[in-house]
Amino acid sequence: MADPAVNYLPPDTHSDPLAAQQKLRVEQALKNRASWFLVIAGLSILNSVLSMSGTSLHFIFGLGLTQIVDELAHQAGSAGYALDFIINGIIAGALVLIWNFARKGQGWAWYVGMGLYAIDGLLLLLFKDYLSVAFHAWALYRMSPGLKLLPILRRLDEAASTGSISSSF
Repeated sequence: MADPAVNYLPPDTHSDPLAAQQKLRVEQALKNRASWFLVIAGLSILNSVLSMSGTSLHFIFGLGLTQIVDELAHQAGSAGYALDFIINGIIAGALVLIWNFARKGQGWAWYVGMGLYAIDGLLLLLFKDYLSVAFHAWALYRMSPGLKLLPILRRLDEAASTGSISSSF
């Protein structure tokens, strides 16, 4: 039996396979850039788990805000660990939500996510954690092409709805 998805094109692109290919490439590139939000959320949780376990090891990839929460939890004692897990879970959950909307091409998610990450980098600068600040800058640089893809995706969507496609994207 043949696979029904082999020749599948989205309904608005049946007439122009080039448009479908362009849109798929842009969507995939957007998803790749948005995955940074997911990686940062996961590594922030990993840093919190390492901190709660008492190790002095931490990765430069996490958020400065979760490191502050971790330190406050240590000062609060055993009751602080549960609160640490809850607060850092909420912070990571917010990043997962931002990732979810950013990978779908929602511009506000890109601006909010990158803006909050830049602020977090400035927070780390106050603590003189220059290596983490440098990683924040590099991660923002790697995310930034996602912002450039948003208008391209918007034009492809508009062109698909009107039936006019340009190969100059």
